[in-house]
Formats: sequence, C-alpha cells, structure tokens
Amino acid sequence: MSKKQLRPIDAPFVALGPSGVAIRDRLKHLTTEDDKVLRLVGEHLGNLALLDLKARCADGNEHSTDTWAARKQGLTAASSSRWAGSITKATHDQWALSRRCQLAHIQSLEAGVRTLMHRLSQPVGEKGTKRAQGGYRSKGEWFQKTRRLHTLEHRLDRARADRDNGVVHVVRGGRRLLNTRHNLGKAQLTEAEWRRRWETERWFLAADGESGKRYGNETIRVTPEGEVSIKLPAPLAHHANTRHGRYVLASKIAFAHRGAEWADRITANRAVAYRIHLDVQRGRWYLTASWQRPAVKTIPLETARAKGMIGVDTNADHFAAYQLDRHGNPVGDPHRFFYDLSGTAHYRDAQIRHAITQVLHWAKRCGVAAIAIEDLDFTAEKTREKHGRKKRFRQLISKIPTGKLKGRLVSMAAEQGLSIVAVDPAYTSQWGAQHWQKPLAAPRRKMSRHDAAGIAIGRRALGHPIRRRTAPPQHHQSDGAGHRTVQADRDVRGRQGTRPPVTERAHDSRARTETTRGTRATSASKTVRDARSAWTWVQDPLLITG
Repeated sequence: MSKKQLRPIDAPFVALGPSGVAIRDRLKHLTTEDDKVLRLVGEHLGNLALLDLKARCADGNEHSTDTWAARKQGLTAASSSRWAGSITKATHDQWALSRRCQLAHIQSLEAGVRTLMHRLSQPVGEKGTKRAQGGYRSKGEWFQKTRRLHTLEHRLDRARADRDNGVVHVVRGGRRLLNTRHNLGKAQLTEAEWRRRWETERWFLAADGESGKRYGNETIRVTPEGEVSIKLPAPLAHHANTRHGRYVLASKIAFAHRGAEWADRITANRAVAYRIHLDVQRGRWYLTASWQRPAVKTIPLETARAKGMIGVDTNADHFAAYQLDRHGNPVGDPHRFFYDLSGTAHYRDAQIRHAITQVLHWAKRCGVAAIAIEDLDFTAEKTREKHGRKKRFRQLISKIPTGKLKGRLVSMAAEQGLSIVAVDPAYTSQWGAQHWQKPLAAPRRKMSRHDAAGIAIGRRALGHPIRRRTAPPQHHQSDGAGHRTVQADRDVRGRQGTRPPVTERAHDSRARTETTRGTRATSASKTVRDARSAWTWVQDPLLITG
C-alpha cells in the first residue's frame, strides 16, 4: 500500500503592514442651508461621475491617455479641474476593480465546468476518494448536471467574450441595492425609502489630497481648528458664502482617533483625501479623512520568532488561540475568542473587530512579538459543483470572513506593535488533532480540535514540525544518535534531559527512611508465611516431660 502523496507546504512569511489610514467624524449642527448645499453638490457631481463611467466603459480596451484627457477636459467645464481629476480617478479605480472581479468570475466558472465534466465522465454510483470525486448517485442527478454544465459553459463563453472586448458590467450605487428594489417587502423598505437610499449612494463628494497645497487638499479643506470648507463646482458657485467660490460649513470636526497624526499631516501640508457621505437611515452626515503611509519594512522572521508565538485557528464562530514558546512548546491553557456573524454587515464587522482586539490584548500580555494565522483563501472551495450536497459545509466556509479578517488583523496588530506571520493551512487541523489534542487533554483542561490546530499553526510559524517527537534511533532508544525531541536542541539550556533514575524500587529499599509514610521499612514480604518473627528458635538437647 503506497503512502498518501502530500502537497508541498509553502514557507511562512511575515505579512506586510497597512499602507493607508482612514478616520471618520460626524458633521454635527449643520444648518438647513448646509444640508441643501451638500445635497446639490453631491447630486451634481454624481451625475458627472455617471457620465464619466459610461464613457470609460464605452472605451473598453481602447482607453489611452488621450481619451482620459478628453474626458477630464469635458468634466472641468462643468465642475473644476480638481473635481474632474477626482472623478476620473474614481472611475478608473472602479473599472479596474470590475475587471478583477470579472477575472475571478471566469476562474470560478472554469473550476465548475472542470468538476462537472469530471464527475459526468465517471459511471453512475462510482465512489470517489479524497483526491478525486466520483460519479453522481443516480441517472436523474446525472441528467440535471448535464443541463447545469451547458448553462455554465454558456456563461463562461459570454464572460470570456466580454473580457476580450473590454466590456464590464458596473452598477453605480451597488448591484445589491439595485436588486433590493425587487424585494422591498423582505428588506422592510418602502419605495420612497429605497429611492432616497439609491440616490444618495450615487452621489459623489470625494476629493483627492495634494501634497504642498494648503492643508493638503484644495477642494475639501479642513483647518487645524476643524473648519470644513468646500470648493463649489462652477454651476453652483452662487451658493458660496465666502471668497473664491467656497462654502464653509457651520459644523466643526475633531477627530478623536488619530487626531494628532492627522493634525501633523495638514500642518505640514501633506496630502489628505476627504469624503463626505450621508447615512440615510440615521439622517447624519459624516466626513472621512484618509491618507497613505510609506511602505513599512516588516521585521525579519527570526525576530518575530524570538519571543514565541500565538497560534490562531480561524473558525466560523470563534478564534482558537494557543501560546507557544520559541521552542514550540505549548504554554498555559487554550483561549477562545467568540464572535457572531449572523447579523447585518455593520454588526458582523463590529464582532470581528471586538474579537481581534481581545486577541491582540492577550498577545501583549503574553509578551510575544507576532501572531501566527493561516493564509486562508476559500475562493476555490465554495463552488457548488464541488460541495453540492454538503450544504452545511459550504455555509460554514462561506461564513468565515477571510479577506476582511486578514485586513483587519494586520492593520490593528500594527498599531499594537505586533507582526502577523501567515502560514500554509495544509493539514493543520488534521495533524494538530493527531499529535496534540489527546496529550494535552486533562480533567481541568478540555482540548478541542481547533485548539490543537492553533498549536500546529504556531509550530509551523516557528519553523518546527507539527509532530511532537521524531522517530527514535534504530540501534537503541536513547540519545546515542542525537537528541530525539524537536522542542529544543542539544545546546539549549534547560532542554529535556535524559530520564531520571527511578529510586522507588525494591532493591533500593535500604536507602529509604522509616519516617516515609506509605512505604515498607524493609524489603521483606508482607505475607504471613514470609513474615519475620521476633522469637528465636533453639533446639533443646533433652526432651522435657512433666
């Protein structure tokens, strides 16, 4: 019987730190005129953004610097050169994002077609293996899958043709919100409420920063005192309440989070981008400031391993974390940090941030320099064709927010001075449960499969194999051919030494003291036949009679 062929395992690496910062504050105490001007500017620039996106999609692959300059020139007449630059840049970013999503959709369709073709080529009822799927269970299911194959092939051909022709399908305002129009009852919205939300999402009130300009932005300017002013587009310049066609809002902002860092940037006239948006449900206006950070050099992997590691296993409802020292030995008890991903998007995001905060605070208390996490990507594992009958499993892996979790964890860990080490997720749960779940289980410590996986992740990040011991030498089971443990090397002080001699044996009974409770004073047997007597036997020479 041949051994199972394992796939290659990628080496761990230190994840790059965040490249940007975004902070937000509410625009309070706005007057009626302020609200009116913001709505007019957002609606006017939103219409220009719609026209620019339409023109960019029409250009397709024929886009060039000349076509971009022509679009920007046309927008400048209806707004300003800076507003036109922000609109065209947002259009290019949205078109590029649509192209990336289009490629991911094509790859997903190709994976589904390959799976269907393979399973349809197998006999009906053929059992599959872990490495290859078998046939379908019945002729009826086989027939339905043939129809499914034709549907996917048609979608794939259409998607490939769109990509070759440079055609993308973009909905400004969001396709999800657009589809909500057909399910207002389920979304608990009226047509008027949906219309207000739809129009608001299609507004445009964002300005890119400019280094060297006053306070880092000429279009939306925020002074160190918190005064917010907007450069009005040319058709709306008559609404200005100050010089040079600017409108100053009555509200003043004060960023509570990273306020000092923001103030340092605008004082030095460094670029800061701003975005103003309206929350329709709450009826509140918000201002978001963002800027880029210089590329931060990550610490070497050996430095991250110097103080040990926290291994974190990501699950659908909790983080399973375990602390390991630099030799790969588990320290203390497992820790679990729970979260709930069943609510709205804002609620789920808050749950993830709260759980990550707990993990980071515990890591700081442990004194480690890095956290190990699996480099998860379930894009190839969510296909309906691969796990069609395993609906609960597909729902399980769909609930794990891999992309958002990694982004949140890296950015929040950087603020705490911690690094993130990403490891290959291959076999961590399987080998962790095999080598660590049972040995670490105790009456007062319950070990789950996820806790053991956290140990496996941490050991892989530290450069140690997941299994606890290597195979003993062939000639004898001692350290004659080298140290047998993988927790520490021979030159490490305090390593696991040889087995201490056992003194509690019968042939060492002379060395025991009589004060020891529960042990015999001598090595004599406790049976009646072998018990020693205090009497001495003496044979008399004459027979005594009387």
